[in-house]
Order: sequence, then C-alpha cells, then structure tokens
Amino acid sequence: MQFIGLDNYIRMFSDPVFFISLKNNFMIVLVSVFGQIPLGLLLAYMLYRKMVKMSNFFEVIIFLPITISSVIIAQLWNRIFSPVGIFTSFIRMLTGNQDYIMTIVESPHFSMIPIMFVLLWQHTSLFMVIFLANLQRIPNSTIEAARIEGASEGNIFLRIIVPMMGYVIFINSVLAISGSFKSFDLIYSMTGGGPAHFTTVIAVYMYNTTFVHQNYGYGSALSIIIIAFIIVSLLLTRAVTKLFKVE
Repeated sequence: MQFIGLDNYIRMFSDPVFFISLKNNFMIVLVSVFGQIPLGLLLAYMLYRKMVKMSNFFEVIIFLPITISSVIIAQLWNRIFSPVGIFTSFIRMLTGNQDYIMTIVESPHFSMIPIMFVLLWQHTSLFMVIFLANLQRIPNSTIEAARIEGASEGNIFLRIIVPMMGYVIFINSVLAISGSFKSFDLIYSMTGGGPAHFTTVIAVYMYNTTFVHQNYGYGSALSIIIIAFIIVSLLLTRAVTKLFKVE
C-alpha cells in the first residue's frame, strides 16, 4: 500500500466511465423525483377519493412491486424484454415483423430507458403509500367545502392537496434522491452495467472496481463521491423547499 494523495480523484475526473455512470445516476434522479413522486401522489389521490372501483384491491396490486426482491424483478423484466419475452412477442404481433428484437439496450443514448421504466414501476408504490397515509389525515370537511364552492377535482388536487402535501413531497424527494445514488441491485441484476458501460451507475462501477478488479483505492474514492453527491443533492433540495416556503 502506498499513499497517493488525491491521485484517485484526479483520475476519476478524467475517467469516461465515471462520467457515464454519473449521467445515468442523474437520469435516475430525474425519473425518481419527476416521475415516481408525482405519479405516486396522483395514484394516492385517486385511491383516497375512491375514483376507481375496488380501490383496496388496486392499492395492494400497486404496492406489490416494492415488496418483491429487486433481483427477482430484474430477472422478471429481463425475461419480458428478451427475444422470446412477452414484450417482444407483442411488438411482433403489432407490427407483423417476426424478426423484431429490442435493440434499445445496445444504444449508448437509450439503453437506460428500460431500467428507468422498471424503477418507475417498482418504486412509485412506496411514495403512493406514504402520500396515501398523509392524505387520510386531511379533514374531509376541507375537500367538501371546496366541492360546495364549485372546485373541480383538478383544482382540489392542484390548489389544496399539492400545497398541503408540500413537506411530504420534500421527504419523498430526500428518499428518492438518496435511493437514486444508491441504485445497485436492480441494475446489477438486469445488465451488470453493460453493454460497454452504457447502463452502469456509480454504485455498480464502484463495486466492479473494488471487488472485481481489486482496485480498493479507486473504489473507495468512488464511494466518497457517492456520499458527496447525496449530501449536495439533499442540501439543494432543502434550499428549494425553503425558497418555495414548503413546511
């Protein structure tokens, strides 16, 4: 062992794989904050207002993915997207092209889309349950008063529910951002970061660097960067909530 100062950090910021990993992590942050949280709030509101029949059944069905191991979910969706999977068969039937296979996973620009879709499907339910629990604390008289005044469901949702859920949105944003930078098990099980590092994230890159290639110094530097990005992201989130006076 030899102390090399900041050489690992200098190497990191000239490492193209690190920047691919960082870009993918930010894509996951975006789909988490601007996909999972709004969709979770919308689903929670629909269930809270009984807009669908058998709301208890749908609540269980929507919550189910978060209770299943990420490894199992990864294998499930790999089978769905495989050349003999349901998705491929459906597209072949729809287009009449019997030679169709999903090549998006081989694209350096679009290979993250299937992973982000699976993350959206899996983790939206967690935020939905958190929102639903807090919606049940809102007095019915508040919504009924708005209905008497002629407010539509859309206005109730945007002008009453969303502002009242402001602090819950902040808490969910903290969970989403920290979870996004820790993303590992689903991605490692689905693609292992491949092909050609197109789907790698910092946690997967750190794992491969440390435990596969036995480069513990560089892997440790990557883990410190993960912590640093989480802290900075959470501070920025807190600053935004203070700017909009979310309490």
